[in-house]
Amino acid sequence: MKNPFRRLSTALALLLASTLFAPASQAGATLDQIKRKGEIACGVSSGVPGFSATDSRGNWSGLDVDVCRALAAAVLGDGNKVKWVPLGSQQRFSALQAGEVDILSRNTTWTLTRDASLGLAFTAITYYDGQGFLVPKSIKVTSAKQLRDAEICVQSGTTTEKNLADYFRRLGIRVKPVVFEKFDASLKAFFNGRCVAYTTDASSLAGIRAGEAPKPDDYLILPETISKEPLGPIVRRGDDEWFTIVKWVIYALIEAEELGVTRDNADKQAAGGDPAVGRLLGKTEDLGKPLGLDAQWAYRAVRAVGNYGEIFERNLGAGSPLRLPRGQNALWSQGGLMYAPPLR
Repeated sequence: MKNPFRRLSTALALLLASTLFAPASQAGATLDQIKRKGEIACGVSSGVPGFSATDSRGNWSGLDVDVCRALAAAVLGDGNKVKWVPLGSQQRFSALQAGEVDILSRNTTWTLTRDASLGLAFTAITYYDGQGFLVPKSIKVTSAKQLRDAEICVQSGTTTEKNLADYFRRLGIRVKPVVFEKFDASLKAFFNGRCVAYTTDASSLAGIRAGEAPKPDDYLILPETISKEPLGPIVRRGDDEWFTIVKWVIYALIEAEELGVTRDNADKQAAGGDPAVGRLLGKTEDLGKPLGLDAQWAYRAVRAVGNYGEIFERNLGAGSPLRLPRGQNALWSQGGLMYAPPLR
């Protein structure tokens, strides 16, 4: 009869050997590739004020842009190490699926069908939006319910197109959608009088009126919000490590606002004695290790772009041409929906 204790000793020895000589754990294929390239390929819109747009010098700005800059700071130590890839609504998902971009940070609505059928994963909500209508004041319309038989410009391949049909079908009101593949073409048609109304997310309508309308005061955003549009970045499914990093960098920006940590006071806050701030900024605990990052990943993200509140105000709020209220995008402690799970 064989000695069972000898067999157990042998098994333990093999287990110990496998542990000692196992290859170093990988942070995930996408993160490894980003480190090799030295930059994050970030898919953005081709120009939506407040979210991702360029100035006259070609510099990108916006909430979606800042998400990618925060990621680059957390992962690569430099918020400028981002390759911007403008994508139309028809191209965005296939570009991410094909590996042309590492992340899609492009005002995209989180829906069941997209989440379940594209091989992609939404990470976190960065903006709660809703669809509305922009009309010229000259047509004397003050409600979407007065748009019977109206021609309405809309971009194809978006949830906007489907919401438009659902809303007016539910009301029993006939309208005539005029569909365009490209965002710029749809806007041009509207301002040239091809349609009496334009529909998209309300935040985009504010940007269009402020930045694209010949005379912004000649246009009105109607009061109806006809849909829920939770927007957030997307990554390829199957790379859990990269998915987790993107998600927690966003949560760290929200947590920073809740703790009062800003881009300007992060160093002073890090030297204080608040245990939650110490954890967030990597002074008292290393929350980067389970993410495959170093301890100061969140500190760098906040230093690069500020906390979520700073990002909002700069791109969409009082400090921006859009001047949108925080509304649902305020912190949960201030009547909004923005909430980060505990960072500990």
